[in-house]
Amino acid sequence: MSLAAESPLQSSSSSEDFAALLDAELELASSDTSPNEEEAENDDENDLQEPRTKRRKVEDFESLEDLETPTTVETNQEHIGTSAVGKNDICPPHPGFFKGLCMRCGQLEEDDGSGVAFDDPDRSLFKLDSMHMLTKLRPFVHNFLKEASSIFEMYVYTMAERSYAMEIVKLLDPGKVYFDSKVITQADCTQRHQKGLDVVLGAESIVVILDDTEAVWHRHKENLIQMERYHFFASSCRQFGFGAKSLSELMKDERESDGALATVLNILKRAHQMFFDPVLGPDTSRDVRQVLKGIRHEILQGCKIVFSRVFPSKSPAQDQPIWKMAERLGATCCAEVDPSVTHVVSMDTGTQKSRWALQNEKFLVSPYWIEATNFLWQRQKEDDFPISNLRSRNA
Repeated sequence: MSLAAESPLQSSSSSEDFAALLDAELELASSDTSPNEEEAENDDENDLQEPRTKRRKVEDFESLEDLETPTTVETNQEHIGTSAVGKNDICPPHPGFFKGLCMRCGQLEEDDGSGVAFDDPDRSLFKLDSMHMLTKLRPFVHNFLKEASSIFEMYVYTMAERSYAMEIVKLLDPGKVYFDSKVITQADCTQRHQKGLDVVLGAESIVVILDDTEAVWHRHKENLIQMERYHFFASSCRQFGFGAKSLSELMKDERESDGALATVLNILKRAHQMFFDPVLGPDTSRDVRQVLKGIRHEILQGCKIVFSRVFPSKSPAQDQPIWKMAERLGATCCAEVDPSVTHVVSMDTGTQKSRWALQNEKFLVSPYWIEATNFLWQRQKEDDFPISNLRSRNA
């Protein structure tokens, strides 16, 4: 069985002490307004491995492309493991400096009187001098790698250049315990702007991919566990159009106990156990893609969803990504309300279907409820995803 992942692993565990340190130092940060989220289009409402003789392990391909940002690019790409800022992302006044770089934007420290210099007790912040870049490891990353390596054979797979990838691998695996030479980079890809399992040793039926970008795995979506990006630095939110404040601006970090890495590790353990369940029969007949499909389909089983002004009414509802996502999670989607409907997903409390949900004590949630459920592989609390009253009219 194999795992292929776009490396959201480059994040190291951060303790409560470090969180407290961030809280203290970031009080000096200016409250920059983050870009507004684009409103959804609102029209009328008609709306496992072939058996190996030596060991049963999964090949885990961890890609680094969105983990960090090369210095030649103004972007901040992040994933499973790291969050990074390049030299062109500036944010004066700076909240604080680490090894001469602003911890929010990565700019070199100057005598401008802004910012506070501080240490990093958890060793999760790193200054890459050769790249003029500051990067931060994601909480729980080292524990994740240790536990995942006991059941998977892990690789790094990135579209970045090898020199960059190896710098990041040094941070994730300084002892060469997990990856060593198992690093696939841009030069190894056989298709432009796409990642493929044709450069991976192992059958597609045994490979699991961890990545925060679905588009690069066009041929292998059934192998993919899509992960949430690690937006620690504000520049990351700006780069990817994420309409919310970064973790550094919020003066917090992901929690180790239930963060993205801890969540996906539980999925991997379950998939591994199910894949090698002797009840399923001979190893040669097993397919991790079907295992993942089954796990995903259980998440929203029993939920019946109606969408209200979430996508254009003239477009076939069944073709909408959010509709397909809900169905992959096991929900039943329909066009009209009836007593069996459990959820109305909308961006507007004033629509007829939204009001029906409130009157009949059904769940009324924003589309982000489905997206969060998809990323975290577990049903999220509906109360955490209310919708704002964008307009009040019948529809």
